[in-house]
Amino acid sequence: MQNRTKYLKLPFQFDTEKLVHDLSLIFDKKWVSHFNTTGYTGDWKVISLYAVDGNESNIFALSNSNSIISETLILKKCHYFKEVIDSFKLPILTARILRLGVDAEIKPHRDHKLGYEDGNFRLHIPIITNSDVQFLLDGTELKMLAGECWYTNVNYVHSVKNSGTVDRVHLVIDFERNEWSDKLFFSLAPEESFLPIPKEKDSPETIKRIIEELKRSNEPIAEQLIKELLQKQQKA
Repeated sequence: MQNRTKYLKLPFQFDTEKLVHDLSLIFDKKWVSHFNTTGYTGDWKVISLYAVDGNESNIFALSNSNSIISETLILKKCHYFKEVIDSFKLPILTARILRLGVDAEIKPHRDHKLGYEDGNFRLHIPIITNSDVQFLLDGTELKMLAGECWYTNVNYVHSVKNSGTVDRVHLVIDFERNEWSDKLFFSLAPEESFLPIPKEKDSPETIKRIIEELKRSNEPIAEQLIKELLQKQQKA
């Protein structure tokens, strides 16, 4: 069976002091609780840095071809966050700060069409973390350290638990794939290893859970994705 690349540690190391400094500038801003309230326990909150129309209250990762993605007023204070984001020569979809509180847990779930092979992908840059954070991706535990940069194919089942004594805070950015990223990714893993998830993993239960998340998002593109998933569900 062909090996699939499910994650990559990218060759970047960002300045943790500068990351923490920028976080301190916005820590007293309004954090928005993640909309998928059935998908986690404890405290899981978001600050948007790039969103549709620069709307900082919009924490959704979904957008459509007509959406205008721009920086929020919050990001304008954070020069290093902007520098980090701009270092990726890629079209941006969203950029958010995600904070998982002490003893909080994100339950096992899958996102939709956010693997590199889909043309859209997600990067994690930890700002604050601890050794008692457990991030599981398709059964593999990933230890992401502050300042590192990781690609994770979140089409696979993944979960996070913070058993430490401090919050876990990540800069999470969704990009569109392009030639710049192809050159980077294929220098780290064979191009043929970026394959769609085998269809047998798309169980009716998983499809139902994804549809429920999409319905809560209220984004225009969600309707089309739900239609595609319902068709898949009928064939399952």
